This record gives sequence, C-alpha cells and structure tokens, in this order.
Amino acid sequence: MTEPRSDEPSDDDQSSPLHRAGDFLSRTDSSKAAVRAARLARKLAPQENTVFPSHERTSDRLARLIGDTKPGRQSATRELGLASVSLWQNMIERRRPSASDVPVPVTILFTDLVSFSSWALRAGDDQVLDLLKQVNDACAQVIRSHGGHVVKTLGDGTMAVFIDATQAVEAAYECGEAVAAITVGGHRPALRAGMHTGEPRAVGDDFIGVDVNIAARVCDAAGAGEVYVSEATLADLDTGRYLVKKRRFRAKGVPKDLHVFRVLPRYDDTDPVPPQ
Repeated sequence: MTEPRSDEPSDDDQSSPLHRAGDFLSRTDSSKAAVRAARLARKLAPQENTVFPSHERTSDRLARLIGDTKPGRQSATRELGLASVSLWQNMIERRRPSASDVPVPVTILFTDLVSFSSWALRAGDDQVLDLLKQVNDACAQVIRSHGGHVVKTLGDGTMAVFIDATQAVEAAYECGEAVAAITVGGHRPALRAGMHTGEPRAVGDDFIGVDVNIAARVCDAAGAGEVYVSEATLADLDTGRYLVKKRRFRAKGVPKDLHVFRVLPRYDDTDPVPPQ
C-alpha cells in the first residue's frame, strides 16, 4: 500500500486548494452582495398562482426543506434554491392542459362589503388593510367549514364555489354574521352576498363564463346583510328552511328573464322576527 507523500497536501490541510475553495464559497454564500443578488433573482422568478391546492406537492416540501437550511443565517444558495423551485412550479403549471372546455356544475357565491369605498377614503391604509384581512380570514374559514372553496378575493369581496347550494346559502349567512362582529376604528362592516348555480368553465384554479357574471350581478343587487339567489340556485334549495321573496332585478350582461330572490332562514315562534 502506497503511503501518501508528506509534501502532498491532504483534504484536511487548511492550506490545500480544496479547503481554500470551500472557504471561499462559504464566505461568498453569506456575503451581503451575493444574498441581495440571490433575493432579487427569487423576486423576479414567476410565482405560481395556486388558489386552493388539494394537497402539498413535492415541490412545496422541497421549498420548505430549503427554507429550513441554515436558519438564522443569510445564504445566497438558499435564496437561489427557492427561486429555482418557483421556476419549476411555474413551468409545471404552464405545461398543464387547459381545462377551459370542461363545464363544472357548482353554485357560485360572491360576497361584497357595502359602502366600503366611502369608508376606506376616510380611514387610513393600516385600518383598511386590517379590516380586509379580518374579513377575508373570517369568510374563508366559514366557506371551508361548509365544504366550499375560495376561488379568489376581489378587494373587498370574495368569490367561492360550492357543490351544494344549501351549504352555499348557509355559508353566506354565516359570513355575514362573522363580518358584522368585526370592528376596526369604530367601523362595523356589513356584507352582502349573491349566488347563481350553473356550469362555468374551469380554467386552472379560476372559473369563467356567463354563470360567473350572473352570480356577481346577483350579489350587486343585494343590500347590507342580504343574501340573494338566482332561480337556478333556488331550485336546488330546501325551501322549507327559508323564506323566499322575489326581487326586481335588471343588470347588463345577464339574461333578461332571470329571476332573483332574497332568501331568509325560517325562525321559530320564539326567535326574533328576521329583518325585512
């Protein structure tokens, strides 16, 4: 067996080229300039827009593992690794076939804050952001508890879809109650809701089509604390559980013969009379 020559540097020798290269990479990895450049690259990487993923993906777990590497220490390698994962996820999403030709039978719910814009003009940005966060969090929790999916938030409103129309109505009323309990800067928001049952086209995590537009217009017609439904949604409801009042309705971009109704939960004789 040949013994290593004493004049040959070993891997453990701090003066060896291998050790010097490793030391250089370590110092470069934590340098402020390298970290700033890596963070910029991560910000510029396209971000995937997944609204309600059904399960954690392999890339999500990889991103979490990379993020946990060298905690508390700046690392250009970590930032570049996270940027690479973002690019990977974006490329996968772009390669997925479009589902725009697939109709999905759902009840589409829209919610909206009444008189939000006028209040927001008087309130500061911090209060506006605080209110929106509380409202969106409260609505998302209620919607999920009734088997619905939040498709997206729309400033002061939310779009969600449900398989079951009755669950959608129940969620709409609970969202209204949850939002009414919120107070920011002395302001108590009021929610309105509208829905329509149809077969919109699924495009990624979003939905498009006339049915979506109808649901949004039905919501626009409602007042504070009210829940409006289209005739198609009413047909799927157990009307024995609700008081139904037909409302005048006219809006651009929807069928002229569309009928809209306000629904209110039925109360026992001992319960308070619902607002009219």
